[in-house]
Amino acid sequence: MATALETHLFVFRGKNRKGEKVGGEVRADNLAGAKAQLRKQGVISTSVKKKPKPMFSRSKKIVPADIAIFTRQLATMMKAGVPLVQSFEIVADGSDKPLMKELIYEIRDDVSAGGGFANALRKHPRQFDDLFCSLVESGETAGALETMLDRVATYKEKTEQLKAKIKKALTYPIAVMVVAIVVTGILLIKVVPVFAETFAGFGADLPAFTLFVLGLSETLQASWMFVLACIGAALIAFREARFRSQKFAYMVDKYMLRLPVVVGNILYNSIIARFARTLATTFSAGVPIVDALQSVAGAAGNRLYYDAIMQVREDVMTGIQLQQAIKARKMFPTLLHQMAAIGEESGALDEMLEKAALHYEEAVDNSVDNLTSLLEPMIMAVLGVLVGGLLIAMYLPIFQLGNVV
Repeated sequence: MATALETHLFVFRGKNRKGEKVGGEVRADNLAGAKAQLRKQGVISTSVKKKPKPMFSRSKKIVPADIAIFTRQLATMMKAGVPLVQSFEIVADGSDKPLMKELIYEIRDDVSAGGGFANALRKHPRQFDDLFCSLVESGETAGALETMLDRVATYKEKTEQLKAKIKKALTYPIAVMVVAIVVTGILLIKVVPVFAETFAGFGADLPAFTLFVLGLSETLQASWMFVLACIGAALIAFREARFRSQKFAYMVDKYMLRLPVVVGNILYNSIIARFARTLATTFSAGVPIVDALQSVAGAAGNRLYYDAIMQVREDVMTGIQLQQAIKARKMFPTLLHQMAAIGEESGALDEMLEKAALHYEEAVDNSVDNLTSLLEPMIMAVLGVLVGGLLIAMYLPIFQLGNVV
């Protein structure tokens, strides 16, 4: 298989056929290739050099939402009858992210060299996972790439919508709690010391609660940088431990599903929705059920369900029906294996799984709305306890002094 050379962006100056001065950019494998392209365009170059990369690049990184948009645009172009290579160029020109443009051009160059679309995608595993590449390869093999790209685009869009709903549920309370902690820290470091100077002249014993707050304030004043460093180190250690330790990641995923106030329910429904959506997409693409379950397990996003799906896969490999294998795992809801049973009996498994995915995606949406309603009074209560507790601790000695007088 031929491997495409890495392309670069060159800046040129020169004159066109009319003798007018022109300038701009051209993409080519090397300097000679750039000059050859300019000659074909009728440009007599006076200066051609590789465009330097900025020392401090502010280019936004490529996120999954960009890949979803790219897939949808590419599917639209191909459905309109635009050739694949030309579709890459149109989509790249419409992108406002330099990194995304560069990625699309690299894929275009690989496809132009005859390497195949799926093989070109596999060179960028950070942006295109095994599931994405396998689905595209199935479309290429079946000669229905535009149809498969449409299915993949729908899958990516639904997946990103589901992620957005979960982020919506968790971002608001986390942001409010962070602000509450910051405000409390400022009060302890800046405001409480003023009261401490006033209390020093009272000549009387202070309440235990006030002494506790004053001690906490002194500790933060003396070592607030150390406290911040410890918090940062703890967050980094947690992330690394979850990435490197299978047992720790398993434990975290297990307890995440048990979180109270419908948070655990949101995570549970999102996993089931992702399972149904991914399996429906892969199965409709003609991927064998055993291979499809392998991809589904990797897309589950939870170690407990990864193991459960792999057990389902092993059962299916021994000849057990999918709905029976799902039913044997108590982690899956009754509705899911009933839908799978109807799908297997009617020969429309992908359609029934699609309906199950829609059901659980709607359940996530409803749970997010309920969570927002539930968390608002709880957040107000927490803020009241933090700020009100500090005020009570500071004014309690003054009230006691008034009673003595």
